[in-house]
Amino acid sequence: MLKFIFDKDTWQEIYGSIRKNKLRTGITIIGVLWGIFLLVVLLGAARGMENNFKRLFGNFATNSVFIWGQQTSKPFRGFQEGRQVGLKMKDVEVIEAEIPEVEFVVPRTTGQSLAVHKTKTLNVGVFGDYPALDKLQKKHLTYGRFINESDIIYKRKVVVLEDDTYKQLFDEGVNPIGKYITINNGAYQVVGLYKEKMQMGGPGGGMHIPFSTFQQVYNRGDNIGWLMITGKEGSDIVQLEADIKLLLRNLHDVHPEDVRAFGSFNLGSQIKKVNGFLIGMQFLTWFVGIATLIAGVFAIGNILLITVKERTKEIGIRRALGAKPSEIRRQIVLESVLLTTVAGCLGIILGGLVLMLVYQMIGQGDDAILINPTVDITVILIAFATLITLGTLIGLIPAQKAVSIRPIEALREE
Repeated sequence: MLKFIFDKDTWQEIYGSIRKNKLRTGITIIGVLWGIFLLVVLLGAARGMENNFKRLFGNFATNSVFIWGQQTSKPFRGFQEGRQVGLKMKDVEVIEAEIPEVEFVVPRTTGQSLAVHKTKTLNVGVFGDYPALDKLQKKHLTYGRFINESDIIYKRKVVVLEDDTYKQLFDEGVNPIGKYITINNGAYQVVGLYKEKMQMGGPGGGMHIPFSTFQQVYNRGDNIGWLMITGKEGSDIVQLEADIKLLLRNLHDVHPEDVRAFGSFNLGSQIKKVNGFLIGMQFLTWFVGIATLIAGVFAIGNILLITVKERTKEIGIRRALGAKPSEIRRQIVLESVLLTTVAGCLGIILGGLVLMLVYQMIGQGDDAILINPTVDITVILIAFATLITLGTLIGLIPAQKAVSIRPIEALREE
């Protein structure tokens, strides 16, 4: 077999056959090329979307839900509709005690304040937070640290700045750690600096101070803005949200069927929807790509069948001169494999070039749409091996057709 493959005459005959049908062969190669090109580009685009999704939501606990108080829409227990419902610190304790599926309950609050550093001023959102926030919404610290338990206990006046806020209050290149800024006429020491690419669960944020400090300075008492809640692994985040809302309705004398009293955003359910979309897109990509590949490979089989028909007399002469059926069969199969290999290589190369172009155009920076749109080499090898296998199998059809022709009948063919 190897001797046949490396035989010079074999390749000369294959070359001669291809040369006689340049246009037909070119169109056939393009058909297969397009199939694997489409597969590579679509898989790369799907990976780019997945990477972008991870970048946007990767900092958050994926089984989180955010809940806040709103106005009631139904009268209940002597209260009129339209009553404003506010969350309290006692709600945190009750949720932790009554709902075992809950892993973290993190109260948060916010307000607008005037921040000053030397001659620079900025009207910015200030968040009152607990250290656990860093577990639910990971902060990528550039310098320093996040709020810790000692800050909460001693109500320290410390602040963690977001990168955009830092740039508006400090000169470029200045290390802010240890420096003081004024927030609503109070001096706060900067203990951390982080870069946030996405904010959820509240307004886009500029700075964080200890929750206890915020409550004292802004005279909020036990009122809180909203809750960030995560469920334990394996818990149903949709059901968890419903259970928490029902419990809060009981705590705040809200009608059991009042759906407007508490607002919420279920990040966990949204992430499941996006994951489902990504899985569906990957399935569609494989389906379209493989279907196109198969169509292209069948086109090769049809071309080779036509070629066999045109070369009937030539095959008859070769058979009459002593050529074995296995030699005829191997040559035609080898021609099929050659065409699929060339088309596959070109398709993979062009697909890779397109993904590189896409990365350069829309795959970089904070506004990137497709992050690192690549395809695993293992996937490429599997697709290529599948293509070669299909090329071999489809080549057996015209090969069998060729060897089934009796030499005497082939010589009579006009």
